[in-house]
Amino acid sequence: MMTIEILKENDIEMSLQEEIVELYNQLNSTIEQLSISKVLENNPNIVVVLCREEKTVMGIAMMAMYKVISGHKGMVEDVVVHSDHRGKGIGRKLIEKLLEEAQNRKLSEVLLFSGHHRKPAINLYKSLGFQLKDSGLYRLILD
Repeated sequence: MMTIEILKENDIEMSLQEEIVELYNQLNSTIEQLSISKVLENNPNIVVVLCREEKTVMGIAMMAMYKVISGHKGMVEDVVVHSDHRGKGIGRKLIEKLLEEAQNRKLSEVLLFSGHHRKPAINLYKSLGFQLKDSGLYRLILD
């Protein structure tokens, strides 16, 4: 049976960490990953949602929350569904759970970025009410 759950810091075991590393390698195998325990360590502003069947991780999504003058916002990051389980609605369920949490925490806005080539993901986000924001994304990689 498939479950969608919010991951808590004390739920992390080595086998889960290994599954998450493998899953993120499907998204981008060139990035240096932080361990999920480091991400959640004493950080109430990160929500991690997992989709599992039995103990197997099928998908994951995260939201970082922050407050600025323009509001209390959430940024969806690192959404990935295992290649063997795509097309089953898992991505939708993960994002819906993050949006539910955003409402519970009274966020004013939820943002996300997606590559233009990721058509299925973009269609999913639009179907959930996300709209393309008229702005540019710039980045500076710090060593």
